[in-house]
Amino acid sequence: MASENEILGILREVLVTEAASLSNLAKNLDRAYAEAVRRILSATAPTGNGKVVVTGIGKSGHVGRKIAATMNSTGTFAVFLHPAEAMHGDLGMVSKHDIVLAFGKTGESDELLALLPPLRKIGAQIIAITAVPDSSLARGADLVLVSAIDKEACPLDLAPTTSSTLALAVGDALAMALMRLKNFKEEDFALFHPGGKIGKRLLLTVRDLMIPRAEVPVMNPDRSSIEDVIAALGRHGQGIVLFSRDDKKLDGILTDGDVRRSLMKHHEKIFSIPLSEMITVKPISIEANVRAVEALKIMEGRDRPLNVLPVLDAGVIAGVVRVHELLKLA
Repeated sequence: MASENEILGILREVLVTEAASLSNLAKNLDRAYAEAVRRILSATAPTGNGKVVVTGIGKSGHVGRKIAATMNSTGTFAVFLHPAEAMHGDLGMVSKHDIVLAFGKTGESDELLALLPPLRKIGAQIIAITAVPDSSLARGADLVLVSAIDKEACPLDLAPTTSSTLALAVGDALAMALMRLKNFKEEDFALFHPGGKIGKRLLLTVRDLMIPRAEVPVMNPDRSSIEDVIAALGRHGQGIVLFSRDDKKLDGILTDGDVRRSLMKHHEKIFSIPLSEMITVKPISIEANVRAVEALKIMEGRDRPLNVLPVLDAGVIAGVVRVHELLKLA
């Protein structure tokens, strides 16, 4: 059985080998990479009517699927085209306006090379990503992005490891360059990821998570007593009572914590203290259209964090939001 140090040594060797090739590629990027970004930008612009068609076979195909997914989620329309399926009808997804990103380490895979003639006939531009600049794939492409390696991280120098890592990194680099040049923002990213935690953090507003006014006790401070407040806190269970004299504007609040602190301080005398002296006037509140993550920052960024916060809609009481719901976004 190998020792721990021997195992760690093997792991480090793989990582160092791949990292060295990545570093070497970064230092030796040529003008073809910039031209690839320009062509994709032009094809996928609103007036370009094109998309990115990513293709590859074997491990390169797995890389291609990931790159197509990354582009789609960062603002560049992309699809994956399996070379074998392409020859049986899926070429119908390709148009003359498209850019084809063809991944192939050696550039000699029969399935990939068979695609070149029909793609040229369709009129799509072909950008090859390969480790071999004079390969058949490179010679048949309109533009070649070379991702050369010294050796695979595989001890037999056979299994695609370093080469697939470089291909993946090249695809990511293209996607990120396109993302930045298209000025793709957080809001755009969230729109494409509404079901994930990131999307929810960026898209959800206080309105989406608040407890509506109908479920929150709202009282007139001049017509209510501490007994009414205690009863409302128990009945609604929201931990807060809102006060308004005109049934619209927020004039103050009283939380269950406020009541407990007053009871500990005044004991039975609490029932003889005017409610107006206990209410927090001009309380912190938040507008309903504010992002939920901003509300969480406000509630947690205080010396004494807030558990519940009044919500207003254009200055009118709309409900309350509780930190418990907001913490699900963290």
